[in-house]
Amino acid sequence: MTALTELPAAAASYDDLVERVLAGGYGPDPRTRRISVAFTTRQAVRHEGRGSGYRNEVLSLRLAEAVGSCAVEPGELPDGAVEECVGADVARLLRHELAPVRVAALDAYLMHALPHGPGNGGHPCPLPAGTSLEKSRARAEAVVDLVGAEPGATVLVVGVVNSLLEALRTRGLAYVPCDLKGGTTEWGEPVRTDALAELGRCDAVLASGMTLGNGSFEPLRRHARHHGIPLVMFAQTGSAILPRLIGSGVTAVCAEPYPFFWLDGGRGTVHRYGGTL
Repeated sequence: MTALTELPAAAASYDDLVERVLAGGYGPDPRTRRISVAFTTRQAVRHEGRGSGYRNEVLSLRLAEAVGSCAVEPGELPDGAVEECVGADVARLLRHELAPVRVAALDAYLMHALPHGPGNGGHPCPLPAGTSLEKSRARAEAVVDLVGAEPGATVLVVGVVNSLLEALRTRGLAYVPCDLKGGTTEWGEPVRTDALAELGRCDAVLASGMTLGNGSFEPLRRHARHHGIPLVMFAQTGSAILPRLIGSGVTAVCAEPYPFFWLDGGRGTVHRYGGTL
């Protein structure tokens, strides 16, 4: 779809963005756009040389040429959720009872209406071909570039990815790792489970788009806006959603639409918004 000549103003919140989409403020009437394909992607990984691994599960919805996605905890998505989405119009799915469906539908719509690229505010950043670990580290560098904190600052990391922590460490940045799953980092550091409780001692926030699906994004956004601290998002979930919130608490976004870096060893692209690039 052709990019708009003038981008809409930033939405005030996630809910405001949904309401604007439903009102036709970002493009075609969502009642006239139907999901043609719905699917899930399940993955387990342990990068060579790393002592621990992780699992991913992602719901993706296809609208015309666009794919929108929302990660879920493995096994969380009910049987039948995928089938419910096929053939449904976007407006209906934006009111679905399941948050991951609502997020994936909004992401697909905005990817369709405002595809990633310079015309819609994004700056493509190539990822080289390589092993899963090489691509993970390249993605991490593209993300951490957006944080812009000085050495010695403390970054709250919501959604632990060891390559991101590694990139922060090499830049002299301290961090507080948080993830609902808990556990420890690659370096044996305890992973906190209550990100909101750690906000007061951090100078910046680096958060996963997964926060959109589990309900923790809005409290992070409100805190960042109220206290004037950077909130940088790395987004496979909601890669087309989060750029529309820059200026309303979100500082910068590294957007990574489907297919994600861990699905293919070839070259890839992420799209960076905001920051000081």
